[in-house]
Amino acid sequence: MNRSPVGHRRGILLIAPSAFWLTAFFLLPLLLVLGISLVERGRAGGVRIPLSFTLDHYAQLLDPLYLGILWNSVRIAGIVTVTCVLLGYPLALMISRAPRRWRNALLLLVMIPFWTNFLVRTYALKQVLASEGVVNALLQAVGAIAEPLGLLFTLFAVVVGLVYGYLPFAVLPMYASVEKFDVTLLHAAADLGANQARAFWRVMLPLTLPGVAAAVVLVFVPVLGAFITPDILGGGKVEMIGTIINRQFGVARNWPLGSAMSLFLMALVILGVLAYLRGGEDPSL
Repeated sequence: MNRSPVGHRRGILLIAPSAFWLTAFFLLPLLLVLGISLVERGRAGGVRIPLSFTLDHYAQLLDPLYLGILWNSVRIAGIVTVTCVLLGYPLALMISRAPRRWRNALLLLVMIPFWTNFLVRTYALKQVLASEGVVNALLQAVGAIAEPLGLLFTLFAVVVGLVYGYLPFAVLPMYASVEKFDVTLLHAAADLGANQARAFWRVMLPLTLPGVAAAVVLVFVPVLGAFITPDILGGGKVEMIGTIINRQFGVARNWPLGSAMSLFLMALVILGVLAYLRGGEDPSL
């Protein structure tokens, strides 16, 4: 059935704001970054004028130094993602099993950290992990340690900060999946002789895996490019690809190399998301 001209124009008007927003704030900046990544760096930083095109910046990405930092970023992102899932799944399950009148309040507690700026929360956590911070003060008060522990500016501090910052991103999608789970299936599994652990692994977990997969993507992708938390809590001792990109655009003023790194990281993320979406398709379709 052919659409009328009025309906066609109405459809264009409806998508126009979204199309303008995506073009102005996503496509054009992305093309600008691509263009910068293909030109030479100026002597004082930025880009060289007149423009001179080169692929050398992409070749630099194969340097063992940058490959090592990229691998370290993937490793840290993996640790943070696994930790968020292991902590978030029981929390999501607890919230879904709470009395209905308490669920909204518990979800609100999960989302309350979003009410405070991420940078402010990171600096607050820095004070908590400092030598004179809350953690060391409590451990010394109970006699667990004699001298303050060096918690700050370590991989441990970075992982704690990232888990603290991105845990809600894992809890919310898993809660949405767990909350829809039919509990009577566990009772049926118990009637068939399965204990609680077996019923969880064979029945509940497979049926709630879409929520777990969504949590993995929502945590792993932003953590892979994180730079604020590693910079503040790592103190320059824990390098991630996000901190290197930030440094190229800031102190080093090597915009072309920073742009090439950004696009390379984005390509890796897109490939990961596509793999997730492809893996979530029904093979029978």
